Amino acid sequence: MESLNVAQVAADTTDPRAGLRAVASLRTLADTLELRQVEAALRSGMSWQAIADALGVTRQAVHKKHAKRIDPTIDVPRRNS
Repeated sequence: MESLNVAQVAADTTDPRAGLRAVASLRTLADTLELRQVEAALRSGMSWQAIADALGVTRQAVHKKHAKRIDPTIDVPRRNS
């Protein structure tokens, strides 16, 4: 199913089963894209706080969600002690 079609199915309430499957697909896509953008942000030198601010969440939330999922070759900025 193409992305635009998935969004249309997710918005259509006439077939809840299809709509819910489409919502689940969109959630998976959004999570994958978010991880890719977090990795890109870290590679460009952004801090966890800057990433969190851009996502509208706390630093702790973004770190908890992504710290163990990111590409291990990325040099992750550390907080100053």
